[in-house]
Amino acid sequence: MHISLQQWQAFVAVVEQGGYAKASEALNKSQSSVSYNVSRLETQLGLRLFKIEGRKSVLTSAGEQMLLRAKHLLKQATNLEQVAKQLANLGKPEVVIAMDTIFPTELIFEVLAKAGETEPLLRVQLLETVLGGTDEALMSREVDLAISTHVPAGFMGQHLMRVEFIAVAAPSHPLHKMTAPISFDNLRDFRQLVVRDSGLKFKREAGAWLEAQQRWTVSHITSAITAVRMGQGFGWYPKALIAKELAAGELKPLPLAKGDKRYADVYLIIAEGDMAAPQVLDLAARLQSRVCAKTI
Repeated sequence: MHISLQQWQAFVAVVEQGGYAKASEALNKSQSSVSYNVSRLETQLGLRLFKIEGRKSVLTSAGEQMLLRAKHLLKQATNLEQVAKQLANLGKPEVVIAMDTIFPTELIFEVLAKAGETEPLLRVQLLETVLGGTDEALMSREVDLAISTHVPAGFMGQHLMRVEFIAVAAPSHPLHKMTAPISFDNLRDFRQLVVRDSGLKFKREAGAWLEAQQRWTVSHITSAITAVRMGQGFGWYPKALIAKELAAGELKPLPLAKGDKRYADVYLIIAEGDMAAPQVLDLAARLQSRVCAKTI
């Protein structure tokens, strides 16, 4: 039996895309080619993978069972190609990291500096992402490592740390002139500075309070912090990222009646798991050792 990966790929694409026409677009192949590959697959297997119900092709019970195995086979083939690429690039190692912007920048550069001492030719691409943008980078296999507040389905994550967020505004902001504890109703009357999710498909709010009637949305957390420091509004930010502004009196915690503090768990995710390149596994181990799952 000589069944090609193209045949399995066509079969999976027809199911995932909901038909032969869309599958041909996704695979950049003609519809007749996709149809032939699926038909040939059924002939070689001696199984009917699809049946007609109304005007649609739906999976048979055998097709449903084969689909799971076909997806596993294609994933293994992709992994094998990745290993080959990694072996070919051993002479010029590169690691691509997606890092949620709530993670302390100093920590990642400390780890990279230490790795550079033992592997000076190591090249690193650091993508600073927000919420769903990290998920997309992982799922599209654009990165080797991800530091994220969420572990997408199909990946394993190692807990790194818990990040503490606090609600702040500039000392001159009208919210600090209120005598009673501030309620969420009070906050609705003032501008909130929030950070835009960098994801295009998988957007998440991750517990953000977004009920202020006025809102400015920016692309990076440092921009939001700068605007709040200038008295342009309020927001919740990682305590570690605004430590200098708090110490200098440029930002001041808001005396909220409730919800003044929030927490986010951060995870380290290795895209290829145990099959990752040695330099990727080394960086992951260094990160885990440096952070030690502490609260910041």
